[in-house]
Amino acid sequence: MPDWCAAFCCSNERTVENRRRGITFHRFPKDKELRKKWEVALKRESFTARDRSVICSQHFLQCDFDRTRQTVRLRPGANPSVFNFPSVFSSPPKSRATSASRRAEESLSVASDNSPEIATSHPQPQPNDWCQSDVCEVKHYSNHVHPSFYWDHCYAMPASPTAVKTRLMEALARVESLERERKNAINREKRAKMSLKSVLGDLREKISLMKSSVRSFHSTQVRHNEHFENHVHVIAGLFITLFIKLIG
Repeated sequence: MPDWCAAFCCSNERTVENRRRGITFHRFPKDKELRKKWEVALKRESFTARDRSVICSQHFLQCDFDRTRQTVRLRPGANPSVFNFPSVFSSPPKSRATSASRRAEESLSVASDNSPEIATSHPQPQPNDWCQSDVCEVKHYSNHVHPSFYWDHCYAMPASPTAVKTRLMEALARVESLERERKNAINREKRAKMSLKSVLGDLREKISLMKSSVRSFHSTQVRHNEHFENHVHVIAGLFITLFIKLIG
């Protein structure tokens, strides 16, 4: 079952690719009070964390992490504080159309029709006035557009300079961590090569000793064989001489 970050407007999933990017995922604490603080910090209505609910590392400050071990852990009491909440847009005020207000508007419209002097005393709107009214209308629309229109892409950029700075610090820390890992990997490779060279040297020495031992054994065996053959020839000669004397 995939694990997604429970933070508002965050689409990070626990994947190998995100792990390579340095994004870690952390479960909600078991302590009820601290768990409640996490839930409140998310600002998600009617949200209750489950046992598998997680928050990714992009919502914590760099000082909240303990990177002294192989596994990145959160320090005790750490709270998520880096979020990208969109601004809450207020809805336009509703017009209160009562019977009294409608009658007042009708009376004003009748009075304006019966008083041409009043009607002509107001100047006609100029082109600039029309432009200003259009701009106001656009501003009014943008101020009252549904929040979901903006929330669809609220993950594109952090909402505040502090969040940008936090992201930057996290990225720099990740770069430093990767650089340390690279150096450690290079050192491990060098040590492995040196160890391999040492083992190969020992093997060469042992093989050389074995070859010299085999040659020595072979030469000794040859000398023993030659000595044995000489003894055989001497004994055979003695037997032949003795046999000739006995016959003669």
